[in-house]
Amino acid sequence: MGPVDNGTHLFRVAYETECVIRNDALDRLPVRHAVPELLSALDRRGTAVLSAPPGTGKTTLVPLALAGLIGEGPRRRVLVAEPRRMAVRAAARRMAWLLGEEVGGAVGFSVRGERRTGPATRVEVVTTGILLQRLQRDPELAGVDVVLLDECHERHLDADTAMAFLVDVRATLRPELKLIAASATSDAAAWADLLTVLDGTGPAPVVRSKGEGHGCRVYFAAPPSGIRPAHGTWVDPALLRHVAATVRLALERHEGDVLCFLPGTGEIARTAGLLADVDAEVLQLHGRAPAAVQDAVLRGTEPGGRRRVVLATSVAESSLTVPGVRVVVDSGLAREPRTDHARGLGSLATVTVSEATATQRLGRAGREAPGSVYRCWAEANDGGRPRFPSPEIKVADLADFALRVACWGDPAATGLALLDPPPAGAMAAARSVLESIGAVDAGGRATDRGVRMSRLGLHPRLGRALLDGAAEVGVRRAAEVVALLSEEPPREYGDDLAAAWRAARRGADGYGARWKAEARRLERSAADALGKGDAAAGGAAADALGRGDAAGGVAAGARGGADAATGGAAAGFGDDGVAGLVTALAFPERVARAREQGGYLMVSGSGARLAEGSGLRATPWLAVAVADRTARDATARVRLAAVVDEEMARRAAGHLRSTGEEVRWEDGDVVARSVDRLGAVELTVRPLGARAEPALVREALLDGLRREGLGLLRWSREAGELRERLAFLHRELGDPWPDVADGALVERAGEWLEPELSRAARRADLGRIDAGEALRRLLPWASGEAGRLGELAPERIEVPSGSRIRVEYGGERPVLAVKLQEMFGLAQTPRVAGVPVLVHLLSPAGRPAAVTADLASFWRDGYRSVRAELRGRYPKHPWPEDPSTAEPTRFTSARLRREG
Repeated sequence: MGPVDNGTHLFRVAYETECVIRNDALDRLPVRHAVPELLSALDRRGTAVLSAPPGTGKTTLVPLALAGLIGEGPRRRVLVAEPRRMAVRAAARRMAWLLGEEVGGAVGFSVRGERRTGPATRVEVVTTGILLQRLQRDPELAGVDVVLLDECHERHLDADTAMAFLVDVRATLRPELKLIAASATSDAAAWADLLTVLDGTGPAPVVRSKGEGHGCRVYFAAPPSGIRPAHGTWVDPALLRHVAATVRLALERHEGDVLCFLPGTGEIARTAGLLADVDAEVLQLHGRAPAAVQDAVLRGTEPGGRRRVVLATSVAESSLTVPGVRVVVDSGLAREPRTDHARGLGSLATVTVSEATATQRLGRAGREAPGSVYRCWAEANDGGRPRFPSPEIKVADLADFALRVACWGDPAATGLALLDPPPAGAMAAARSVLESIGAVDAGGRATDRGVRMSRLGLHPRLGRALLDGAAEVGVRRAAEVVALLSEEPPREYGDDLAAAWRAARRGADGYGARWKAEARRLERSAADALGKGDAAAGGAAADALGRGDAAGGVAAGARGGADAATGGAAAGFGDDGVAGLVTALAFPERVARAREQGGYLMVSGSGARLAEGSGLRATPWLAVAVADRTARDATARVRLAAVVDEEMARRAAGHLRSTGEEVRWEDGDVVARSVDRLGAVELTVRPLGARAEPALVREALLDGLRREGLGLLRWSREAGELRERLAFLHRELGDPWPDVADGALVERAGEWLEPELSRAARRADLGRIDAGEALRRLLPWASGEAGRLGELAPERIEVPSGSRIRVEYGGERPVLAVKLQEMFGLAQTPRVAGVPVLVHLLSPAGRPAAVTADLASFWRDGYRSVRAELRGRYPKHPWPEDPSTAEPTRFTSARLRREG
């Protein structure tokens, strides 16, 4: 078929075959006007950012033009990377339809477990995961001329990683490779800088396409008051009722199908129940939906068919056109992954959608005709949304990422073009996991075993379970269990992994079909990896696995590849044993033992609990496959687990096993014992008694002092007074007088409590230590100042009557409490360390009469009122007119006369 130019089409057909190009459909795509500028930018710079609103055709028309299948451009081979399998299939089908042919000809696709391409394929649509695997096998992408990374704004980790690798390839290996970042949002400047950050040529050109869609009218459908915020995977049922009511309203007010966005499959199922009686076909669209359902949604309504309500997760946000949709109902919620790196637990968080996501969802409504969007939140709250969704690199488990960059040759990812660097803590946790399974060495560099793992298309944990499990139970059964672990079975399969395995074997549902295909793929991949593994390395790995060393690898080498492929050691394991061992190999830190008080304790230290009525509740040991822990939960919720025994637990989590003395302060005393433990799980415990290591005992006692304070020591009155005197001198004079506050004394406890501390073994021994005697060790003996303690902060002061009165140093100022008559004749206030004492003048009965820090002023101004008040009450004691010149006395007036 020759070129077509009837004067109305902007593209000339360059695809020479008997197919019928759908030019009318192509001409309706707004992005067609931006294609010449995009092609020119690629010719000049080799890179470009394409910014085009949803529905403009960037996913379907642009790749065809890049490949030279339409228009006059040169023939090229184009790879289009999409974030989701459903989007891959949909984009390939749409492009093939535009060319008037079937998928597998000029346009093909590849997803995990399925590939439809042929010799004539010029445009191949792949998931970003597939693209990453190809880059790691062949960094030059031989034969590929252009790579278009679609929906970059979604910030999936695989997409960010693929972009970083491609920028590196262009800068170092293939400068002629053309690279396009396509985004439907307004963050084009950041991508323009990133594309050229390694070659220093300046920002890549930004090509913008204006939308020519039919437009959408936005309605805000605020929910009723009292809706509780979502947390974890919980969403207030009242909000779902409001969303369902809004769908009903949309069906009444508008023509066409309704697309409703909800955060997850659980909310989709519950909302479908609320809409069971509507006069429309209710379809559930998500990543786990059967292929037949996905295809039915994407085909649209048959002529004369019923209206449809499509309840969808974020899979329908981008790269998909759902035919017939005229109305979008947006719940305003989405799910994002969260990872507890310390415990190795993942979870999903229900979050408010970003502005970019809301825009993507809105774009689904006006693609084929004027549309309407109902946003289930108040208009006043619309401006408080984040601009973009959280980058996955900041919140996800980074073990897979860390292995990829290690295989790429940049273990720290410091030389890669990333919009956001990986968090240091998450990378450290990821490297720890990889080192424990033998995927990287101590320096973070990928081992041969790690390279083989990276090519399995699995998370490294599952790669370890597949390779090491194959040696124990055979490739086929290991592959089948790992396939279950790579995509969680439906909840109706239950929480027992072995039972779910049997259900998947029997099942004729969508999950069962996907599981079987993935199991076959993994069986082939594992057999290939085992066949290429070095036999000697395999033998060493088998020995390591027998010792419980998680860095042990492909044990098949020791027994022979045929053994592993056909089942080898599998004869000794039933389904329960196989499921348990493979799960424990994948998640050794999630091996859990039952607690006496109920629930389980995982090797990681996290508590775990099973659902009420679970058939696993009486099991002593579990290998937890799926669990999550929200911020509000004290323990993790087990979603899927397998039965193991203690021997399996020891073998799978051997690298977490430790044996040694544990001496610590616990429940108010020193506990010394010998413990054989698997992480946080204690296997055997024996008391040590007097055999405990003295250094460990000493540290435990110091920990007790830090926790419970210095009250553990024996504080006599003299010890307390010494401490108060030293505190006064430190406050007034500073060095060399020591700080004796609680924190300072605890910090220096190992200094001033020796040698008593080294002889102590328990709490009672601390109570026998004389704190006063020990405290004297902190006095400044070396400088000679210690000898001045009595001079600078005397215990007692001699007053004019000859009495030696104790000074109290416990307050802000030293206090001298003395009977008023004993101070007669003293004009100046006594001082200690240059500080006037606070004189508490007492009545003859010892009760406070006056307080002064200036005796001269008191004798002159204050004494008269005190004399007038107390003279009549204590007539037997002297009350002279002029106390400043009177004789001081401890006695009554009568005794003074007798003695005089």
